[in-house]
Amino acid sequence: MTEARFAQMTGASMLALLVATSPINARAADASAASPAAATADASANAVDGGEPIGEIVVSAERTNVTLQKATLSVTAITDETLAKANITEITGLNGTVPGLVVAKSGGGERAISIRGIGSETPENTSTQPGVSFHVDGVYIFNSIAANAAFIDVAQVEVLRGPQGTMYGQGSTGGTINVVSKQPDASALSGSANVGYGNYNLLKADAAINIPITDTLAVRAAGTLLRHDGYAKATDVAGEPDYQLDDADEWGGKLAVKWTPNDRVSVLLSTIQYKGDNNAAAQKNILDPNPDPRKLTQDFPGKTYIRTQLYYGLVKFDMGGAVFSSITSYQKLHSKLSWDADGLNEDLFFALTDAQQPGTGVRYDHVALWEQHTTSWTQEYNLASDSNGPFRWIVGGVYLHSKNVNYINEYRSADGDPLAAPLSVNTAYNNPQVAALTYAELSSITREAYAGYAQGSYALTDAFTVTAGLRYNHDKYTGTSDSLSGGASANTYGAYLQPKLGLGTSTNKLTGKFALDYQLTPRNMVYASYTRGFKPGGINSSAAQGNSSYTVFGWQDGVRPTFKPETVDAFEIGSKNRFFGDTLQINASAFYYFYKNMQYIEEDAILFAKGIGNAPKAEIYGAELETDWRATSHLRLEGSLSLLHGEFTSDYYALDSTAATNAQIAAGYAGVGNFYGNFYAASLAREAARKNINGNKVPKMPAVQGSTAVSWTGEVGPGEFTARAQYIYRGKFNSRLFSNGAQDRTPAYSQVNLFAGYAFADTGISISATVTNLFNVDGINQRFTDPYGSAQISDTYIPPRQAILSVGYKF
Repeated sequence: MTEARFAQMTGASMLALLVATSPINARAADASAASPAAATADASANAVDGGEPIGEIVVSAERTNVTLQKATLSVTAITDETLAKANITEITGLNGTVPGLVVAKSGGGERAISIRGIGSETPENTSTQPGVSFHVDGVYIFNSIAANAAFIDVAQVEVLRGPQGTMYGQGSTGGTINVVSKQPDASALSGSANVGYGNYNLLKADAAINIPITDTLAVRAAGTLLRHDGYAKATDVAGEPDYQLDDADEWGGKLAVKWTPNDRVSVLLSTIQYKGDNNAAAQKNILDPNPDPRKLTQDFPGKTYIRTQLYYGLVKFDMGGAVFSSITSYQKLHSKLSWDADGLNEDLFFALTDAQQPGTGVRYDHVALWEQHTTSWTQEYNLASDSNGPFRWIVGGVYLHSKNVNYINEYRSADGDPLAAPLSVNTAYNNPQVAALTYAELSSITREAYAGYAQGSYALTDAFTVTAGLRYNHDKYTGTSDSLSGGASANTYGAYLQPKLGLGTSTNKLTGKFALDYQLTPRNMVYASYTRGFKPGGINSSAAQGNSSYTVFGWQDGVRPTFKPETVDAFEIGSKNRFFGDTLQINASAFYYFYKNMQYIEEDAILFAKGIGNAPKAEIYGAELETDWRATSHLRLEGSLSLLHGEFTSDYYALDSTAATNAQIAAGYAGVGNFYGNFYAASLAREAARKNINGNKVPKMPAVQGSTAVSWTGEVGPGEFTARAQYIYRGKFNSRLFSNGAQDRTPAYSQVNLFAGYAFADTGISISATVTNLFNVDGINQRFTDPYGSAQISDTYIPPRQAILSVGYKF
């Protein structure tokens, strides 16, 4: 897909639609959402005790605009104001602010996002799909690494909890996150700028300007910059003993043009650009003897480079009674990651792991390069009713095409160069450096998918509504790959890696939704729903080329050439309520899930033959609560709570990399050489270490998680003063399905954030102070076991205390 092709597609959509001339309504807008001002005025008349009524929030839940209180699902909307007060600059910062949401840092720049325990257990395999789909203005984002680019000029972030298989399709078994950008507005010139400075030499700046060109054409431009020193240091990097980790040097920009030539047509063209050029993330090996969590005894200078580009066009056309929409996108991701995979210096790695894993006598393990190139494009068309009358509906179709190329170089050696540079892709098979590689891979996976969906809601009475939807999903994967293990290339000519076509796979699934909702009063609603979500299967490149115990020995528990799709059948009941003249909002839900074929990174009895496996069955249940109380015209209290439980419910024998390693050593086959010198016997020893996971907890699922915040706003002197305090608690959880004691247990943590701001009346000028993690808690974001290389166990931490003073101007 080229930029020219993208332009042609968008242009064709525009030409097909620019033909109309009568009024347009919001696409499938709920009647109560059409006039938030009127709803607020009505609520003001009923407000008690001086409390300010809660305004209506319109969300794009299920591809149609509806007020949050009318949506028959659990959804949270985080406004730009809340993001700013909490210093949330990227997706990991959402931890604790949304019930059931966990964003865990993984190896390199990946993010494992889960909702109610369902997400991605395979973020290191970029050919798999997420369990929580990520969207920007309704555009599907293919790679979790690209998620950081989305927080630019944000209006609100919507988190839809539970399977969204009808409207958002595959990859949304746990839910969907949709980032809604601020849009160009032809009615007035406006703009804003904010600059903040804090400890760790933090510089945080953002600016936006909205320019009306004519009465029908407007342009909006925005930019953001974030820089700060590392929150942690690697102490043993040669020539740089305080090598910074978890630093930031990032910029992003957005440019959008919106044209509304008449009342029936609107056209939005937008691009979001992002670049991050940082040192590696801090991953502290639990064997590190330094007790300071921010000081890592590491000796490899890792780097993280991420460049994303998103181009998209949205065209809407009111056909009279229905609105036709076209959404076209083209995306590019280029990332180059490197990191200290052993997490220690050479002497420590040798001394502390000598008797524990295949690597006996090995002094280091470094990922010198993990490079990805992803290009993808999507096209969606849908037709939605304008919500006049008892029947509301939407039908649509989606096409997606993506190609992801991976190139990996890993060095693990007793006497080689620990800082050896990665090899070029075209390095000759007989180059002496090839023998120094422990692992290398060159693979390309192409995904092609299409889907058709339809959903309708019918009001049987003024209070009782039935909703039903169905989606057909088709996914096809094809790919080429070649890999090298132990420094021995199988090639006798040309490049040392020569990818060949592997086994393809395709998936066809039906997903859907059925829901009932009853309006007890105009401000109190109950609902019940059944939804099904699914994540497509895919290809295990190594096994597809014949490298696994399944293909070599025929062992049924080994990694297979392809893996199955996973599905979730979800039952949910909920209630959405406003009380005391709309000053108190209480939303609650309870749910029960049947989870089948959870995809996870599976160890194989043969070394370096890992892939994706399927854990057959699990059950999940829980309850959630969100409250917002405007107690007085000045005082606001907010809170959220989630209670979760999930466990595997069928026999399944999984192989943990740590257990396989220990079994191999105990059998006398430690080290790569001893394994390959005793190939069958060593494989048998590893295979015997499988354990039944029946009864183990579903990973990434804190039993208790919640937050509470209190804020005060009022006139003080010549302006308005706001103060806010927030408390976040995230309970402990298992990081993997093995439930292997302390290795997999991510501890609980608490965090306190403070904000104070003052806006000078009639000037547009404001100042603010933010302190996040007030008590400088060394909270562990995730205890992470690297599924590759030396399988070291590391802790990733939340940011330390950050104090920021900001000045802003708005007009």
